[in-house]
Amino acid sequence: MNNQRWLSFSFLAFFFTWGVFLPYWTGWLTIEKGLSVTAASIVMGAGMIARSFSTFLLFPALTKKLPLNRIMILLAFLSLGLALLYIPSSTFTTLLVITILFSIAYPIIMPAIESSASILMQTEKIHYGKSRSFGSIGYTVALLIVGAITAIWSEQAILYVMVIGLAAICLFTLKSTPAVLQKVPVQGNNKGRGAEFKELFASKPFVTVLLLAVLLQGAHASYYNYGYIFLDDLGVNSFYIGIILNVAVLFEIIFFTQADKLFANMKISTMFQIAAVGSTIRWTLIFLFPSPFVFIITQALHAVSFGIAHFAFIRYISEKLPNHLIPTAQGLYASFAMSLSVAILTFVGGSLYDIAPNLAFLGMLSVTIPAIFIILTTKKRFVY
Repeated sequence: MNNQRWLSFSFLAFFFTWGVFLPYWTGWLTIEKGLSVTAASIVMGAGMIARSFSTFLLFPALTKKLPLNRIMILLAFLSLGLALLYIPSSTFTTLLVITILFSIAYPIIMPAIESSASILMQTEKIHYGKSRSFGSIGYTVALLIVGAITAIWSEQAILYVMVIGLAAICLFTLKSTPAVLQKVPVQGNNKGRGAEFKELFASKPFVTVLLLAVLLQGAHASYYNYGYIFLDDLGVNSFYIGIILNVAVLFEIIFFTQADKLFANMKISTMFQIAAVGSTIRWTLIFLFPSPFVFIITQALHAVSFGIAHFAFIRYISEKLPNHLIPTAQGLYASFAMSLSVAILTFVGGSLYDIAPNLAFLGMLSVTIPAIFIILTTKKRFVY
């Protein structure tokens, strides 16, 4: 298996499970486990906080001791074991504890794969967008499968699909991996982890790019956690919910397959600006017109609000950072942009959802509008 194909299948396998966990887990906790929306928000928010510290501290520490392929093997099997503990659990406390433990282990697989991608971009000149599109395909397949089986059976099937997906990751991680990933990425670099954080945070352009990623990825909190429930409240059948959620991923796939060509020469700041404006429009439309039809239309903007913002950050670190800083930068991105900001805004979105479901989406403008102003005031100074 060549390096491009290995990376493609890595994204495919992980994002299949991500397509189960991210959009359906809150709904599974409320419908199958009987938690209220507020209680489920607490469970998921606590899990995301745990994920943020895990990716911030644990992942960079692991990359100092183990090669990336070993990290993926370890975390895949640990995640599978923790997922199985959900089966007998039914109380708020046990679900909270398991979710925290699961969120410490499982999400680290993502920065491990993304770090592998950045290193392969530098050393093997692989096409990131081409392989990342397979992750979107895996996400799409998961949405379709979960939507179909929950329409036929019950939401309990969500957990079993997740377990099967994690088992598949375990099997795949045991296969051969690219040689560059079978050694510690920072080998030969004697700087400590604190020195790497200091080096990254001393770079104003990096801090700005990271802050923008934090704001724009965090703005998806209500969509990730309440999109399924929102459509369910609008009376959409669970099978069609899976199809509707897939519209976003379809546009994401199209974006990633073309991103390397279309955005190769575009400024990072311009990409973030497009993402920020698109995100603001997306959540405003859902607030103003809370209907399945408008929700479907706004799904096309996922390629803008998520896809362009994500690609901008990946392009920045692969082009501007040395090899030994990439895992730490990915850990910061996964911790703050994909976890902590989403966790905080999940609590905000949950509170707003209890008042009125569409308010949960309007609340995301509290981060997208500041992002627009940050871009306008920094892009000339830092030239990113």
